[in-house]
Amino acid sequence: MSEKGKKMIAPIVITAFFILYLIVYVVLVIRVAVFEPLLIMLAIPLVLLGGGLVYVLLERLNEIKKGEDDDLSNY
Repeated sequence: MSEKGKKMIAPIVITAFFILYLIVYVVLVIRVAVFEPLLIMLAIPLVLLGGGLVYVLLERLNEIKKGEDDDLSNY
């Protein structure tokens, strides 16, 4: 496996675990919430957060592919 491939593993694994955690949490909210506005107030932001996580993951993978491995070293 190439060096870039190895650097992609950690962001993918962390995002996958966090998405799994959000899915479990949303399922629990859906099962417990009997009041529909409560369901909307709790579940919709979590779904949007999951979408944001996927977007950030894709941006990070593009940075790794381009060779921008360590952005913090620029500061």
